[in-house]
Amino acid sequence: MTTFEIKEDFMLNGQPFKIISGAIHYFRLPTSQWEDSLYNLKALGANTVETYLPWNIHEPAEGVFDFAGMKDVEAFVSLAQRLGLWVILRPSVYICAEWEFGGLPAWLLKESGIRLRSTDERFMSRVANYYQELLPRLAPLQVTQGGPVLMMQIENEYGSYGMDKEYLKATKALMEAGGIEVPLFTSDGAWEEALDAGTLIDEDVFVTGNFGSRSKENAAVLQQYFADHGKKWPLMCMEYWDGWFNRWGEPVIKRDPADLAMEVKEMLKLGSVNLYMFHGGSNFGFYNGCSAREEKDLPQVTSYDYDALLTEAGEPTEKYYLVQQAIKEVCPDVWQAEPRTKTLKNLGRYPINKSVSFFQTKEQMITPVASAYPQTMEQLDANYGYLLYDMELKNYQRENKLKIVEVSDRVQVFVDGQLQEVATTALGSEMMLQPGDQATMEVAVLVENQGRVNYGYKFNNPSQAKGIRGGVMQDIHFHQGYRHYPLTLDPEQIDKIDFTAGKNPQQPSFYATDFTLEEVADTFIDCSAYGKGVVLVNGFNLGRYWSKGPIHSLYCPKDFLKVGANQIVIFETEGVELTAVTFSETPICDE
Repeated sequence: MTTFEIKEDFMLNGQPFKIISGAIHYFRLPTSQWEDSLYNLKALGANTVETYLPWNIHEPAEGVFDFAGMKDVEAFVSLAQRLGLWVILRPSVYICAEWEFGGLPAWLLKESGIRLRSTDERFMSRVANYYQELLPRLAPLQVTQGGPVLMMQIENEYGSYGMDKEYLKATKALMEAGGIEVPLFTSDGAWEEALDAGTLIDEDVFVTGNFGSRSKENAAVLQQYFADHGKKWPLMCMEYWDGWFNRWGEPVIKRDPADLAMEVKEMLKLGSVNLYMFHGGSNFGFYNGCSAREEKDLPQVTSYDYDALLTEAGEPTEKYYLVQQAIKEVCPDVWQAEPRTKTLKNLGRYPINKSVSFFQTKEQMITPVASAYPQTMEQLDANYGYLLYDMELKNYQRENKLKIVEVSDRVQVFVDGQLQEVATTALGSEMMLQPGDQATMEVAVLVENQGRVNYGYKFNNPSQAKGIRGGVMQDIHFHQGYRHYPLTLDPEQIDKIDFTAGKNPQQPSFYATDFTLEEVADTFIDCSAYGKGVVLVNGFNLGRYWSKGPIHSLYCPKDFLKVGANQIVIFETEGVELTAVTFSETPICDE
C-alpha cells in the first residue's frame, strides 16, 4: 500500500517527495477535455493535480445532490490516477476560485440572519448534511485506500476572513468522522496576521501559503511561522498564481512568461508548488464570481483563461514551455513530453431567423408569483440569472419620483415598455417617471444577478441576496402588488419561448438561429456586435457577454454542438438588434 506522510519533507512510500502540481477545475471543463488537460499537466513535468470542489454545484438545492457529467469529481480523480498523477483535493465549503459566492450555495441565504463560515448551528448543520453525501465519495479515493489523493483542505484562506478556530476544528472533526484520514491542510496568505487567524497549526494541520511572486520572501515567512510553532515542515505554495482573473470593463491582465518561469524555478528550489491555474477553463452559465467593493461590487467575466499555462480552450502557451524548462532545470529526473494540441475552427456565420420580446413571451415561459411586497431570487428558489418585477402604478399626470430600495445587482426600469433607467447599486436607484396619457403606468424592473462575491467581507452582507430586498417607492410611499418572473434560462424555459408572440428589439429580447453543421470543433462565438446578455447553445448556457469588454467572445467547446441540426438562443438586454451568429477560431479581446 502506498503511504504519504508529512515530516520534514513530504514522504511518499518513505522517500522524500517534491510535489509539482497544477490546478485544473473539473467543473470548468467539459468532460472530454479532462484527459488532454491532465496529460498536458503530466507532460509539463508535474506529478500531481489539484482541484477545488464547489458546494453550490453539488447541492444546487438543499438536499438535492448532483455529481453527474462535468460535476463527476470521482471520475476526474480516477482519470488522473490512470494517467499517473497524484491528487490534492480541496473540498472546503468555501473555495473562492472567482466562483459564484465562493462555492457557497445561494439557498443558504433563505435562512434569515445565518452567519456563514462560522459555528452558527444553522450553517454547520448544512455543512454536515453536505459532507454526509460528499465524503463517502471521496474517502475511497484516498491514498490510504488505494486511490491517488494525498491531502485534503479544511478551509480556504480563512485568515483573510475570520479567526474562528472552533469553526475550523468543527470542520476538521466532520471530515475525520466522514472517513478522511490523509493529511489535512489550510492555505492562507503568507503574512503573520493571516496565518495566525486561518490555520490550525497547533492541531497539527499542515499549513500552506498562497502567493505568486517573491518566492524567497514568502517562503521565509512560512518557514518562520513553522519555527515559531515548533514545526519542521516542508514548504509548499498551494496557489502559485501564474496569471490573474479579469473583470468587466478592465484591461486583460497578463503576466510575463519569463518572469513566471524564473519565480517558479526559485520556488521549486525551496519546496513544493501548485500552479494556479494550470488550465483555467470557463465560468459557464451564471457561475462567475464577483470582487467585493464598498459601494459597487465588480463582477468577473465568463472566461477563466487566467493567462494560465494552457489557454481557456486548452492550448499550450509560451508560459507552458518556459515553466516546463524551469522544472527540468531544478528536477532533471522528471518525465516530460510534448503537450497535446488542438485545432480550433471558425464554423461560419448564420443569420438570426427569429426574435421575440421577453415582455411578450414571459407568460408562456414563466408562471408568475404574485405578492404584496417584492421577493428576492432566493425566496423564489430561483438563485441565478434574472428576475422581472411587474407592477401597475397610478399615473398622477405629472412627473413622479420612483425609488428602488436595496436592490442587487443591475437594474433596468421600463415604463409602459420603454426603457427609462439603468442602474447598478446595492443601495437603490432613484428616477423621475414621465407621465403618459393612461390612467396607470406599467412598470417593469428587470434585475440581473451579476454574481455573488467570492472573496472578502461581504459574505454576510444583505447585498448578496439578489433582487429587490427593500421595495419600490412611488413618491414617498412603498408600492404594494408585484408579479415576479424568475428568468433562470434553464432548458425548460428556453423550450417555452414563443417566437411568434411579438418582436420589439428595444426591449430585452430572445434571438435564435437554427443551422446545420457537417462537423463540430472547438470554437468561439463572436459577441463584439452584441450589447449584454447570455448565449445558449443547444440549451447549454455558455455564459455572459458584455460590450464593455475586455473579452468580446464566448468559448464554445465542441461538446455543446452537434453534427446536423443546431440551435443558438441569445438573451439580449440592451436594445441591440442582433442579426447573426458568427464563429471565430480565436478569442476576441480588447488590446
